[in-house]
Parts: sequence; structure tokens; C-alpha cells
Amino acid sequence: MEDDVDMSSRPEEDENTERSAKVCAKISFSQELEDMKKRLKEIEEEAGALREMQAKVEKEMGAVQDSSGTSASLAEKEEVDARSIYVGNVDYACTPEEVQQHFQSCGTVNRVTILTDKFGQPKGFAYVEFVEVDAVQNALLLNESELHGRQLKVSAKRTNIPGMKQFRGRRPNPFFRSRRPFMPVPFYQPYGYGRVPRFRRPTRYRPY
Repeated sequence: MEDDVDMSSRPEEDENTERSAKVCAKISFSQELEDMKKRLKEIEEEAGALREMQAKVEKEMGAVQDSSGTSASLAEKEEVDARSIYVGNVDYACTPEEVQQHFQSCGTVNRVTILTDKFGQPKGFAYVEFVEVDAVQNALLLNESELHGRQLKVSAKRTNIPGMKQFRGRRPNPFFRSRRPFMPVPFYQPYGYGRVPRFRRPTRYRPY
């Protein structure tokens, strides 16, 4: 009989152990899942911080490159303008080849630019770029020289700085007269200021 009792109690113990093992497994799995979630959250935060830091570094590098690029382009433009001249009063029918031949004796001409409007019509002035800087001084000697029957206006080319405008004072207009402030004419008072004429009685005629 004792053996039968022992045999019946063993399955219950096995079931209890299995349940406890399952419960422990579930608890450990939930803990691992929570740990994995925390770790994933930390990784995402680190990745976000790295992205922000990378964007900040790229922005700073871009600003440095832009400033260096603008300074380099401005320096190149100044160097090109030092070898260029402005030619005004150019005939509208004049071609870049004719302008180049006109200034060929001053030095080696690198480029001739005749500016046009939005309709393609020439504006009447051009820019001549030389290879040598000394050619600019030689070209200035051709000021008021004739090309197509017109006197050319030759001067050194100025460098236009972006965002800077040269102030030109207004010329006085000889036909404009400054207006004086309006002054009302005082009312004429024959009896004086603030006086009222006194009433006089009519005089009687007295023959005697």
C-alpha cells in the first residue's frame, strides 16, 4: 500500500516542477525582452546623437568651404579684372574680331565681350581681357581713338563686389528752384494795428 501511495504522488511533483520551470522560463524571457528593448533604445539614442553631430560637422565644413570658395573666386575675379579694360561708345555694328584687331598692338588679347540686352542687341560697350597686365596701360593710350567713325572711351575695368553698390551723388538741377515757405501777407490796416475808426458827427451848415 505504501508503494502505491508513493507512485501516485510522483506525477503531481513532476507537474509542479514543470509548472515552476515554465514560470521561471517565462520570467527570464520577459527580463531578456526588457533588456533587449532597453539596449535597442540606447542604440537608437546613440545613433541620433551621432547623426546630429555629423550634420553639425558637415554644416561647419560647408560654411568653411563656401567662405573659402567665395574668397578664391573674388581673388580670381580681381586678377582677371586687373588684366581687362572697359571700352565705351562702341558702334552697334562692330564685331568682337574688329575690337580685338583694334587693341592687338597693346598686347595679346585673351577675350573680347560685347554685352547685349535681352533682345540680343548690343549695348554699345565691351570688355577686353589681355593675357599680360602691362597691356592695360598700353590700351589706355588708345582712349578717344576712332573705330567705325566713333571715339572709344577706354578705361580700366573695375571689380564689382557682390552686395556693394557705389554711391553716386545727384547732380544739381539748374532748372529746379527751391521753394520758399509760404508767408501770408499781413492785412493792410489804414488806421493802425488794433485801432478802430472813431465815429464823427456830421457838421451843421452855419452860414452865420
